[in-house]
Amino acid sequence: MMLVAFDGDDTLWHNEPLFWATQDRFKQLLAPYCPADHLAEKLLATEIANLALFGYGIKGFALSMIETAIKVSDGQVPVAVIEELIVRAKEMLAHPAHLLDGVAPAVATVKRQGFRIMLITKGDLMDQEAKLARSGLAELFEAVEVVSEKDEALYRRLFAKHGVTPQECVMVGNSVRSDIVPALAAGAWAVHIPYAGPVWAHEQAEPPLGHPHYARLDSMMQLPDWLSGLKNRA
Repeated sequence: MMLVAFDGDDTLWHNEPLFWATQDRFKQLLAPYCPADHLAEKLLATEIANLALFGYGIKGFALSMIETAIKVSDGQVPVAVIEELIVRAKEMLAHPAHLLDGVAPAVATVKRQGFRIMLITKGDLMDQEAKLARSGLAELFEAVEVVSEKDEALYRRLFAKHGVTPQECVMVGNSVRSDIVPALAAGAWAVHIPYAGPVWAHEQAEPPLGHPHYARLDSMMQLPDWLSGLKNRA
């Protein structure tokens, strides 16, 4: 039986807009110390440098904002600014999980089609588990894997752990860098469903156009029909 693995953030539920809104406020708060474009570059560099320690997610983002604020202000950033950044991070962590259009019926249909389904998502364990619980989708997944990074080796390990060969697995996600390229390298199928909005610079990559196991869909609602076609070809 084929396994369909879904990414979580910005594939099943909205996530990136929370970061956009908080970063816009961050630029306003730090405007006396740093121009907005330069601040964005500083923050991105700090986030990437901190990934090995903090991983992906809101908590690492918040710590990177605080570190960046201290650096660009030469330690002069007011305590009130730091406090607001912490409050906003807590609000992000408690935010409802708003599903993308068509996700709930599409995932349920995929399950009814007889596919095994699981979640493979990057980020903080507590945050991702909370979002899945709030999404109302948890009971549909037979397995959940929250990982620190997605690469070819990770996909191979997870496929083996769950008793499927790479050729029996389809990875569905919005990130070419994390969901598509490494899954294809591992030998799986990969379905790219782009999120409507800017892509975080660290996740940008060129789609593997022409790869025989790659597909791009406009929305999750198209996935059941695409999977039916794949099953018929198998």
